[in-house]
Amino acid sequence: MTPDERDALRRRCALVIGGAHDPAPGEELIAVGEWCKANGHAHDAYGAGPLVESFEQKIASLLGCEAAVFVPSGTMAQQIALRIHADETRVPVFAMHATSHLEMHELRAYARVQQLHAVLLGARERPTVADDLAACPEALCAVLVELPAREIGGQLPAWEELVALCSLARARGIRMHMDGARLWEAREAYAPRTHAEICALFDTVYVSFYKGIGAIAGAALAGPAHFIDQARGWRKRMGGTLVHLYPYVASAAMQFDAALASMPRRRECAIALAAALASVEGLRVQPSPPQVSMFHLHFDADADVLDRARIALAQRDSVWVGGRFAPSAAPRSASLEVNVGDALCSLDAARVVEHFRALVALARDLA
Repeated sequence: MTPDERDALRRRCALVIGGAHDPAPGEELIAVGEWCKANGHAHDAYGAGPLVESFEQKIASLLGCEAAVFVPSGTMAQQIALRIHADETRVPVFAMHATSHLEMHELRAYARVQQLHAVLLGARERPTVADDLAACPEALCAVLVELPAREIGGQLPAWEELVALCSLARARGIRMHMDGARLWEAREAYAPRTHAEICALFDTVYVSFYKGIGAIAGAALAGPAHFIDQARGWRKRMGGTLVHLYPYVASAAMQFDAALASMPRRRECAIALAAALASVEGLRVQPSPPQVSMFHLHFDADADVLDRARIALAQRDSVWVGGRFAPSAAPRSASLEVNVGDALCSLDAARVVEHFRALVALARDLA
């Protein structure tokens, strides 16, 4: 089946469980335009204008930072942060978890573009802790910590472990940078601590507006005012100061408050759904229970078999299950990332479980 045929099959299904947010073409642009018109927002000029500037200030205030800058992508935002930390400390080396997005999904841009070097800290299957940094003898400009760690099912260090890690870094003169692509989700696990209380442990923070919030694209980098002033210069050097940023900012701003308000419910739904899915023979939940509104499902089947089973289920029952099935290191195993958003929360958990049970049964027949 070709990619176009798969997409057409998915769109024909009466029910889609999980996977990426995929509105009909043009819907988001129409909504952004109507929101801007209703609220009297004019376009910006290279990031200068009331809409962009007020949203940047809103994010800075929420995170307890002096300033923030809107950046078109998280990849750019994090390169900028590490570039400045390296320049200011004159140490071109930083540390991060082995499954960091920078290592796995960005073609090692930190090395190829920024000429920086990375040290991978700790065990791959758990979050970074202070002992991992203590075991690293190298001089570092910064430690990058992803909250939560996506590739290991959205795991977080315990609050005390996070505080210990940040304290050790500061004692060694190492800066702390947060990969907060999913900080909005992570905050619920650390509640009643606020976003600002979490960010106070870090020198700089990156947050995403399409992950969790549902914007078209975009991110923000937050930190001290002098740091963000430099970040604006680097955004321009890297081609991120587009002539108009308002479509991306508006897409984030118009959804932001409602998305944040739904985070507690999403986490509760994720915990309940994961508990229900744990009853399905042939799959395992990681972590169990989930810490945030995402988790991984591990199947006793190959990724290609699961994909064929999904197609068969869609053709038979008009139900499309899940996003990408990722091959695992172990034989005859694969994983699926489950992000619990408002759409998944609206479904009956028992019904979702039955569809996954049907998927596993079809995969068993096709193996």
